[in-house]
Amino acid sequence: MDKDGFLAAALRNPVHEAIANELSDLELPDAWIVSGCLVQTVWNVLTGRAVDYGIADYDIFYFDPDISWEAEDAEIRRLQSRLAKLGVKIEARNQARVHLWYPQKHRLPYPPLYCSTEGIDRFLTKNTQVGIRRTPNAYEVYAPNGFDDVANMIVRPNRAANFSTANYEAKAARWKALWPEITVLPAEAE
Repeated sequence: MDKDGFLAAALRNPVHEAIANELSDLELPDAWIVSGCLVQTVWNVLTGRAVDYGIADYDIFYFDPDISWEAEDAEIRRLQSRLAKLGVKIEARNQARVHLWYPQKHRLPYPPLYCSTEGIDRFLTKNTQVGIRRTPNAYEVYAPNGFDDVANMIVRPNRAANFSTANYEAKAARWKALWPEITVLPAEAE
């Protein structure tokens, strides 16, 4: 699978295009649709399931230098209001402020980030290190590890990041229950 094949499969889920259009209209800085909602849509296309099967939420990353809780909360509320018509759960996070709350919530260190794609790089699994966003004339795709694991339905740990074996195993178990076709590599794998 190449970038175009990944994007075509991900956009078969109409929620992604609707979110991408809203993000473009809102001009939210460095905004991306990221992670599982994209990969799971591709898995659903590959396995002949409904495109939204098993998707718990739709993740949005953006990067705003205003790291106040109030600013992030205002953006989250604005996005949820604008996207409520889609009838899906939206999870939006300002990547500029993740380092402020992540260590306390997850008991793991988390360095300050300087753009949204650095947040994508820190995902628990390599197969979910993907993001898409709409530009004025096309879609941009970010996938530092390419698309082989997505196309081959392989879940691989990203041990270079803020890795937690327990979190990896819990996430992989949930996915395996929904998509028995996936191959889950052990937490110790690279």
